[in-house]
Amino acid sequence: MIKFTGLLISAILIFINFNTRGLNVVRANYNKLVSDKALCEKIIAELTETKNNSATHLAYLGGLQAIWANHVFSPISKLNTFKEGKKNIEQAIKKEPDNVELRFIRLSVQKNAPSFLGYKSNINEDTEFIKENSDQIRSDILQRNIEMLLKD
Repeated sequence: MIKFTGLLISAILIFINFNTRGLNVVRANYNKLVSDKALCEKIIAELTETKNNSATHLAYLGGLQAIWANHVFSPISKLNTFKEGKKNIEQAIKKEPDNVELRFIRLSVQKNAPSFLGYKSNINEDTEFIKENSDQIRSDILQRNIEMLLKD
């Protein structure tokens, strides 16, 4: 029984470490994904394959889906991909409305989305929320990403 418990604890710790490392990869490459189609596709596939129900995971998947819309050719595919990304971001924020990272993801998408898509209604709200709650940010990578986004 003790061996089984030890194996279970080890498996959980490896899973947690993988998820943290995976998120750091996404955070570190987030700004590159607009111009790097292959990397964007690879990370979307990894996020899709990883069965993680966290709001942060869902929001990054949504953000990358919205970015992926830039890489697809068909206008219908672009719109459907963007809508799916938007839906995932909004679901994540509904789960954790006070999560600064989720607000960053939505803000980054809304600031860069074409206005005809009608997804710009939270820019001021998210900007203020992020500024007021920046002390919650524990990731240096995320902090740099937010600083770059707020400069624009």
